[in-house]
Amino acid sequence: MHSLSHPVQTLDLRVREIRQLFNSLDPSPFLNKDLDRNCEAFIESWALSLPHKTRLQLRIHVEQLDSVAETGELLAEAIHNYYAYKASLVRAQLRQMLREGRTSLLIGTAFVSLCLGAAEAAGSLLSGSAQAITRESLTIVGWVAMWRPAEIFLYDWWPLRGKIKVFENLRYARVTVVHA
Repeated sequence: MHSLSHPVQTLDLRVREIRQLFNSLDPSPFLNKDLDRNCEAFIESWALSLPHKTRLQLRIHVEQLDSVAETGELLAEAIHNYYAYKASLVRAQLRQMLREGRTSLLIGTAFVSLCLGAAEAAGSLLSGSAQAITRESLTIVGWVAMWRPAEIFLYDWWPLRGKIKVFENLRYARVTVVHA
């Protein structure tokens, strides 16, 4: 996924035992368990602060450990599965947001057209300050209806794309276990 020329950043995590990394209330099998919320927040805040092209490594120092090799492989797979799942959730959220944006754009465009048409009609039906106030009010209300689609398409989508990149990066991060 990453070129060897991209910088490598390593996060060292220290735990007493492997199960501290995972949500103890999650009944899923080990490879599908959610990460502990504090562990997840720590890993993600670190990864989000790095450039997207950085190669990530997680080095987990464990005090009580049976087999470094076996635990390392299982832990790497569990972490990769978790971040693949999180990336898919954010992709779905992005698709839903863009669908909402398209719907909002259609509604907003129809509404602004209606308002601008009504403002033109008010120009021929009214006179003086009533005409000016009505025309300006309908114009402003019509354009305010475009606020949400503009917000979605200008600002809301790209933070989600950034999260997807970070989660994909974590999905392929090199995970090593070290006996502490």
